[in-house]
Amino acid sequence: MRRREFIAAIGGVAAWPPAARAQQPERVRRIGVIAGADDPVTQARHAAFFQGLQQLGWTEGRNVHIDARWSAGNAAETRRHAAELVALAPDVIFTSGSTAIGLTLEATRTVPIVFAIVPDPVGSGYVKSLSRPGGNTTGFMMFEYSLCGKWPALLKEIAPHTTRAAVLRDPTVPAGIGQFAVIQSVAGSVGVDVIPVDLRAEIARELADFAQPANGGLILTASALSAVQRDLIITLAARHKLPAVYQERNYADAGGLVSYGPNFLDQFRRAAGYVDRILKGENPGDLPVQAPTKYELVINIKTAKALGLAVPASLLARADEVIE
Repeated sequence: MRRREFIAAIGGVAAWPPAARAQQPERVRRIGVIAGADDPVTQARHAAFFQGLQQLGWTEGRNVHIDARWSAGNAAETRRHAAELVALAPDVIFTSGSTAIGLTLEATRTVPIVFAIVPDPVGSGYVKSLSRPGGNTTGFMMFEYSLCGKWPALLKEIAPHTTRAAVLRDPTVPAGIGQFAVIQSVAGSVGVDVIPVDLRAEIARELADFAQPANGGLILTASALSAVQRDLIITLAARHKLPAVYQERNYADAGGLVSYGPNFLDQFRRAAGYVDRILKGENPGDLPVQAPTKYELVINIKTAKALGLAVPASLLARADEVIE
């Protein structure tokens, strides 16, 4: 998808006022954007990014051009889009997710890059350290691994009968290994045995087998595969009556039982601030990688009732949103 189509797709956030066009011409900067799947969740996140740019004074058609590409999570397309954007000589590229940042770094080690929703930027080799990234990239990490330790406790709190949990993860990426390690380290303390399930396997069969004994639950870790298979995983959890904890609110919005994780709309708005600072001359290698500052607990009461669960009042009181 090209720039103008992209801007239209995110809901008109770039409908710039006519008065802007009458102003004295300014130096026009160029921003490249590699977006993920062309769905409402991704569109909303990028709308937040564009709104952040607007609030900082960057106006499409006046002082900035935005070249955007949808990759749909496809590595070959992402690689091609990254090469196309680098060839346009942008002042900065904004992207999200580990696959996109990795492939964009393969395309350039000189064009500044700002990333969002990257689970382990140091372990993946994208930056040298969180405080001093070095090189040409910086941005916003998905979360700190300590967050993952809260998921087994949350599962036990909302479904006290749970003694086993299937942990869906992608073991081929550092974040998949890291998240499971933290979950495993704390699960025993809340009385839950955890079993890893590879998201690259036949998860319908894996979860059908796992659900045969009683008292099972599900924890979904964060990865590109988790996002791609979101609806399937929610459907399988409902089919097998598995109470499930998810890492981001769009899963609860789509019918998942409960989610606890970062507010990614906030992260995309903050990413606009880093793009602004780079356009004004700062070096990405000097800007520290930041952790999320806002987290959300979302509970889907309709799903809880379907599973026969009575959500504790103490948990409802802590929720940022309760979906009836």
